[in-house]
Amino acid sequence: MRASEDQLRLLALCKIKGVSWHFLAREAQRPDGLDRLYATASHERSAEASTGTALIATHWSDLDDLTAEASEEIRRGLDAGARLVTVVDDDYPENLREVFNLPPFLFILGSLEASDRRSIAVVGTREASPDGLRRASRMARLLSKQGVTVVSGLARGVDTAAHVAALDAGGRTIAVIGTGICRTFPAENSALSNDMVERGGAVVSQFWPHTPPASFTFPRRNVTMSGIAQGSLVIEASQTSGAKMQARLALEHGKKVFLIRSLIDQQLWAQKYVRDRGAIPVDDIGDIITALRDDTQRETGMVGDQFELDLGELPSRVTRR
Repeated sequence: MRASEDQLRLLALCKIKGVSWHFLAREAQRPDGLDRLYATASHERSAEASTGTALIATHWSDLDDLTAEASEEIRRGLDAGARLVTVVDDDYPENLREVFNLPPFLFILGSLEASDRRSIAVVGTREASPDGLRRASRMARLLSKQGVTVVSGLARGVDTAAHVAALDAGGRTIAVIGTGICRTFPAENSALSNDMVERGGAVVSQFWPHTPPASFTFPRRNVTMSGIAQGSLVIEASQTSGAKMQARLALEHGKKVFLIRSLIDQQLWAQKYVRDRGAIPVDDIGDIITALRDDTQRETGMVGDQFELDLGELPSRVTRR
């Protein structure tokens, strides 16, 4: 399978250093968005848009070389058995399309399904307690039995427990990873990653195929993990945990955030999120299932309290030319 012309054009723009990939994703999914970007124009009015279009104009003469670089990146991903999906494609994940800081492209091992729209990200610390691991396994297993896709990040601790429990329950599970699709981190989870793909799930990366783990990749991974799921369930997380960051991101995305009762009892940040920001305490799986059932009128995350710019209207589903 070869990349389409529009996919290649988009990834070539992603090769321009300094251009916000989130801006490119937002603009490219609008009708005629790619053509507008190649004309160094933008429907969006924001600092990211001004900087991005200026950089595209500056690097206009480099576009042939950038296109060749992007083509090589695509080849690496496809050679690894991954599929490329971008915001200009109709099969880009619907939940993820709704958030303001969506990635412009994904490399996917395995398959994403329409049923994955009903999904929960189960997240928590890598250094989970025995009780935390048991809670993660129990919640992932029960979610799977209710037909909910379990999303997590393939990390040690809570992530691994959630993926394994979902598979053991015969459910679907998706890993959103903090590296390129040609790498597995931690390496000890290579067999788990392969098992997920072989059993109908997916491994998803928003990075160039050989990107190594780095300090910036995991926060970006959390953005995408929040976006691709309908909500996030936090099992264990300290004040500085990436799982706490994901809870914040999910709230900014307009998603449901579920916090295990024991976490609320132990962490001041969790108490504040329940009191001030609408996070939902969870005593049992029924609390989540009820909230998902009521979540048919969710607004898009483009009204997040950390994001102030004129995005213009973004349809939830873009009509292709």
